[in-house]
Amino acid sequence: MRTEKQIFDTILSFAKADERIRVVTLEGSRTNINILADEFQDFDITFFVTDRQSFTDNDDWLNVFGEKLIMQKPEDMELFPAEEKGFSYLMLFSDDIKIDLTLLTLDLLDEYFTWDKLTVLLLDKDCRIEHPPVPTDIDYHLQCPTARMFDDCCNEFWYTITYVVKGLFRKEILFAIDHMNDIVRKELLRMISWLVGIENGFTFSLGKNYKFLERYIPEEMWEKLMVTYRMDSYANMWESLEQCMSLFREVSAEAARRLNYRYPSYDEKITEYVIRQKGKYNRERGVDSSAVNS
Repeated sequence: MRTEKQIFDTILSFAKADERIRVVTLEGSRTNINILADEFQDFDITFFVTDRQSFTDNDDWLNVFGEKLIMQKPEDMELFPAEEKGFSYLMLFSDDIKIDLTLLTLDLLDEYFTWDKLTVLLLDKDCRIEHPPVPTDIDYHLQCPTARMFDDCCNEFWYTITYVVKGLFRKEILFAIDHMNDIVRKELLRMISWLVGIENGFTFSLGKNYKFLERYIPEEMWEKLMVTYRMDSYANMWESLEQCMSLFREVSAEAARRLNYRYPSYDEKITEYVIRQKGKYNRERGVDSSAVNS
């Protein structure tokens, strides 16, 4: 595997030699001093160019970066249309190096520096940037919820629980799993992150997809959270749902107490609904009923 220095040397040598490239920046985890470096970190590079079309007409120029195992061009895909303003090349190379290279036009330069504060200026041929940014992950720090945000989270969590129940009752487990993963668990993780912020301060990030969450919560809570990912059968789905409800109740009640917010009635009402529906589910299938965890 090439070293970090070798990769940057290759990128900058190419950029310096090509008159169409005027500015080069680095984004992502490699700019964040709070992220432990490892071999899986991408090189998130942006070229600001005078003529983007001349690059996108032919991909041969990318060969300078190495032998590719696979490449994806999000802006050139029909099934997965990209929402970015640039044109990107996501590349994994034969030595396991991954480079995500984006082409942006120069007119987007000022706007670009408002998108993300985790940015390092690598090259500025024309001295266009008077004050190069100092990278910071402040935009990703935990945020203390307002009373309205807290209630919205609770409302979304408990309301969507009913869709999971619907899926289980109808024997539509994929429907149930999608609602569990896409909404219910999302709000559970959000609420846990707020409690972490309450206890440790809202001055840091838990990382993308809450990847550092395990570092900040008790082992017992982590084990409860892991139970909610067991969804390979209807029995496990019911157990996961009940564990989600129990854990959300525990965390949100504590957050409400610490923030002096009103604890909403969604919990009690929807818990009664789930108990009733699970009882019907079990009776129809001749299974002994079990109460929702409390």
